[in-house]
Amino acid sequence: MGLVVPRPIGWVGTVDAGGRNNLAPFSFFNAVASSPPVVIFAPGMASRIKDTLVNVRETGEFTLNVVTEEVAEAMNITAGDHPAEVDEFELAGLTPVIGDAVAAPMVAEAKANMECIVTDIVEVGGQPPASSVVFGEVLRIHVEEALVDGSRIDFEALRAVGRLAGGGYSRTRDLFWMDRPIVD
Repeated sequence: MGLVVPRPIGWVGTVDAGGRNNLAPFSFFNAVASSPPVVIFAPGMASRIKDTLVNVRETGEFTLNVVTEEVAEAMNITAGDHPAEVDEFELAGLTPVIGDAVAAPMVAEAKANMECIVTDIVEVGGQPPASSVVFGEVLRIHVEEALVDGSRIDFEALRAVGRLAGGGYSRTRDLFWMDRPIVD
């Protein structure tokens, strides 16, 4: 984990079959396709199956909320292995909001959110599986208007946070540019 850094953080919002909210960060997260937009995250197994995995299996829905500097501490509060009856939104002082396409809650305080449906779950790593990889198609994207620059996201203004290892995180403020090679 210390070699694959920084990793984006997928802050996943779900709701269980009984209507209880769940929010948890996963640093095994990424975008894997653009048309249609598809994302993945991998809830690993600790002492028990993660509530997030149970919820996406039950409902087939989740949200992804972008972790920025402004919400990093709240994200960290939601990182613990809390019992299913704990509402991490409430625990971290966050506002759950329901979008247009799925019933899973989004983080109102996040600068960007994605509403997703599960397209596949792949079990990986030994018996029982050590992890599951959840694939989701993004149905709706919500982005603060101030972050949209034409057809692109102003990632400097986004101020996303990445995961390193242990308690390490990174900011996306130390930027540099390189011209892309032109191939004839």
